[in-house]
Amino acid sequence: MSGLRTPCRVMLMALAAVALWAFPVAAQEPPSPDRQILVMVNHPPDHFRPNASYGRGYADALGKSARTRLARRIAAKYGLRLVDEWPMPLIGLDCFVMLVPDGRSTSEAATQVSRDSAVAWAQPVGLYETQGRASGPNDPLFAAEPAAREWHLADLHRIATGRGVKVAVVDSGIDAGHPDLSGQLLVNRNFVAGRPGAAERHGTGVAGIIAAKADNGVGIAGIAPGAKLLGLRACWQAPDLRTVCDSFSLAKALYYAIQQRAGVINLSLGGPDDRLLRALIKTALNRGTAVVTAFDARRPGGGFPASMAGVTAVSDAISAPRVYTAPGRDIPTTQPGGRWFLVNGSSFAAAHVSGLVALIRQRARSSAVSLVSPNGGAIDACASVIRVSPGCECNCGPFRAAGAR
Repeated sequence: MSGLRTPCRVMLMALAAVALWAFPVAAQEPPSPDRQILVMVNHPPDHFRPNASYGRGYADALGKSARTRLARRIAAKYGLRLVDEWPMPLIGLDCFVMLVPDGRSTSEAATQVSRDSAVAWAQPVGLYETQGRASGPNDPLFAAEPAAREWHLADLHRIATGRGVKVAVVDSGIDAGHPDLSGQLLVNRNFVAGRPGAAERHGTGVAGIIAAKADNGVGIAGIAPGAKLLGLRACWQAPDLRTVCDSFSLAKALYYAIQQRAGVINLSLGGPDDRLLRALIKTALNRGTAVVTAFDARRPGGGFPASMAGVTAVSDAISAPRVYTAPGRDIPTTQPGGRWFLVNGSSFAAAHVSGLVALIRQRARSSAVSLVSPNGGAIDACASVIRVSPGCECNCGPFRAAGAR
């Protein structure tokens, strides 16, 4: 017997080595989103539990297993590979991500799968890009913020600070330990599959403009320093420092923001129109959430979601119908590692408006977003807040707005 054990062990070790070589345990990089499609399957309504904390928590094991088996059959039928899934009972759908082999068009694959009777619809995963950039990695922080002058920020903070309002920042990773952001985030979650969470420039900068702490002796003051942030990482920082997102990650983050009843959702990004994201944004709007997004001047209508009815589209410079303008040039804001840089772009103009909407929501939670814009796009922030703050004037100060904080 002992003479047989050694050859057996050698053979097993050889087979294991071949198996590991042929089938790596984990890929070095996640599948490229531009090779994926989203396959939407109608969700049985009786499986939804209202007290579920997030999308995966509603399903019993049998129901989830049955839906996964269905998705795998669909993938096998059309020569695809199932790579991820996310139940979305709030809109009556289950979302499955499938990888399309090289050499096949994702659009053609989505069209083919859409014809299947078991499928509600299928669509290619869309790619989005945030609408901002840093002025330079070593630029110093200027003492004055544009909003402090243009929006009379100190006066606004005597009326409202955004206290009690949740703002969902759907963006790249936020540095929750930054001295200007410490304690400002209720959650800081990563929805990007295959990419570990990280503190990244764009998301951290947007978060600082919205809700950096005031009166703490460092850095800047956010537009709504009393608001609390939901940090929802749906985008990631590319090696060339662009910040990009895919529609599946965005969908998961949006779904979570809706579940958490965010008062404001900030989407400082733009890209192609997307049926799933449109359905989720419509659901958010119907539930009373304000959706603020960046205007992309390179795309018709400002890109999506800026072109969607009901959202608040913002630019740092472009004046167009249904588009507001807000400070977006030479903006000092938070950056990873406890630093502050200058940034530019519509991303950061949108962040200003998300903060402003949080101020308005503190004063009139049930009212629709109504911004005063007498000069063809430029927002009168003070008048916008005063409109929902009876008894105050634009320079009302602490005397006539006592107790507003």
